[in-house]
Amino acid sequence: MIVELGHFALVLALGTALVQSVLPLVGARTGDARLMEAGSATSVTGLALLALAFGALTAAYATSDFSVLNVVENSHSAKPMIYKITGVWGNHEGSMLLWVLILSLFGALVALFGRDLPPSLKATVLSVQAWILTAFLLFILLTSNPFTRVVPAPFEGNDLNPILQDIGLAIHPPLLYLGYVGFSIAFSFAVAALIEGRLDAAWARWVRPWTLLAWLFLTGGIAMGSYWAYYELGWGGWWFWDPVENASFMPWLSGTALLHSAAVMEKRSALKVWTVLLAILTFSLSLLGTFLVRSGVLTSVHAFAVDPERGVFILAILCVFIGGSLALFAFRAGELESGGLFAPISREGALVFNNLFLTTATATVLVGTLYPLFLEVLTGTKISVGAPFFDLTFGPLMVPLLFALPFGPLLAWKRADLLGAAQRLYAAVGAALVVAVVVIAVNQGTRILASLGIGLAVWVMVGALVDLAGRAGLPRVGPRTAFSRLRGLPRSAFGTALAHFGVGVTLLGVVCVSAFDTETVTAMRPGQTVSAGGFDLRYEGQTFRQGPNYQEDVGHFTLLDGDREAATIDSAKRFYPARQMPTTEAGIHTLLFSQIYVSLGDAAANGGAVVVRVWWKPMVTLIWLGAVAMALGGAVSLSDRRLRVGAPARRRAARTA
Repeated sequence: MIVELGHFALVLALGTALVQSVLPLVGARTGDARLMEAGSATSVTGLALLALAFGALTAAYATSDFSVLNVVENSHSAKPMIYKITGVWGNHEGSMLLWVLILSLFGALVALFGRDLPPSLKATVLSVQAWILTAFLLFILLTSNPFTRVVPAPFEGNDLNPILQDIGLAIHPPLLYLGYVGFSIAFSFAVAALIEGRLDAAWARWVRPWTLLAWLFLTGGIAMGSYWAYYELGWGGWWFWDPVENASFMPWLSGTALLHSAAVMEKRSALKVWTVLLAILTFSLSLLGTFLVRSGVLTSVHAFAVDPERGVFILAILCVFIGGSLALFAFRAGELESGGLFAPISREGALVFNNLFLTTATATVLVGTLYPLFLEVLTGTKISVGAPFFDLTFGPLMVPLLFALPFGPLLAWKRADLLGAAQRLYAAVGAALVVAVVVIAVNQGTRILASLGIGLAVWVMVGALVDLAGRAGLPRVGPRTAFSRLRGLPRSAFGTALAHFGVGVTLLGVVCVSAFDTETVTAMRPGQTVSAGGFDLRYEGQTFRQGPNYQEDVGHFTLLDGDREAATIDSAKRFYPARQMPTTEAGIHTLLFSQIYVSLGDAAANGGAVVVRVWWKPMVTLIWLGAVAMALGGAVSLSDRRLRVGAPARRRAARTA
């Protein structure tokens, strides 16, 4: 019964979305306040209905209801409860249900917290949001119904893909979808502004917090996905330039550009047309990522669907929303004011520089991702574009951007003194040079590029702190005065500095692990040792374990620091009978920011030995710690009332004397 209730709630949600698509927009055009207010009521109702549908599917998974086809194909009665729950979105149908649930959540948040929005703009935004929701609800009901029954019901399910049976799956997809789908609000604001023909600094104030919220979730989702692939797939890599990885990275790059462009628009009423275009393109890239994952055009560990019918349906959605919004932009852009003027050397100029390189980098990743697909369609030739292409194109684009990063917050609006900003960065220059020289000396004159990369990372990190020190008055004033000034700074200043500092931390991790990691592949017998990162790793042997829905051979290793046993590391080869699929469970030991990574292979041909891959990963955890710092920086900025509310604070009424 609960399954039918969930299906019925999904159908009602479609009806509610259809009402929300029309009535508020009509009200905005006719000035009817009651019709405009209908958008708020229907968006909250739609959220409740979709939450009911999602809860019904979750209940089917939790109780192992194998009369539901989706549960049969993706669950097993012996699977631990945590993976039964996360398995709800570990498949195409369930993940799409989560997608529309989050989409309706953002619409409801605008309805509940958009009280300061002009009624006509709010109504139009909610209508545009409902257009997207309607399209994807139709997609689910017509091609991807998660509540389809199977008769007769089998006794047991097929189990979830073993590599998805991990705690990372409980975190990675929801965060990623909150980012992907969150950019729909910026898209809806952009389309609403184009429909109304009104675009000003207040629009940027309203759109910035929603963009920032989506950006910080997407940052966390990408970082969690990278770490999940790193430890779960057993290959020791943190980024593979997989097309589906790129599909999430492109909206992140474009969204970062949008955040900075919206800041210029809010402060200086400049870059208006460009900001609207970026809002459209960012969500368009999110839709493109949805198409790549679910159309079957790509084969990836991240991909869900291989049904061409679904791909055609999503492609039609892409054409309608991307093509329609760009056509509306082309029609309206000439009527919009371009905004204020500013000197090239200014904070606005620095943010334009930021946008130029971020959008170029986005285009580079887009070309590298789609070119093999276009080539195969046009000529039938299959090629792959991998890390060498992206390293040679994306990397050089990031170097000037990272070099310019500390200058931006130090430059004044409209017109600035570049030399004065450079003089304030002397500490960052000194720290970067000292660190680079020390790294070169330690490596005896080799690893020049790696040393410069580490110096660049230090430049970015110290540069982020210089901005705060300058605002506090250091070193001209005493500690007490400096602390008092820091307390008076807006939270967005700390958020910006923390996010920029996180960029430097991630860069430091990337450079160190790329330049200095070591890999050893050897056949080991019990008692034999192998060296890694100044430590010795001794193989102790294997034991067999029976898990709830898998069997595993566990290899035991002891990490030796001289004669001292520093740690024990277990690595395993698992086998899932229901899926008839093996997996590798890496053994990882963290030493401050570095890691020893052990992957157990198959038995060696000579018998009695096992193939072992051992990596030394210096500073590898900084890659993800930096991403966490970036996301926290976004959260700190969002806690600033000016960004959280998206409107100026109301003045307090004057007290009567």
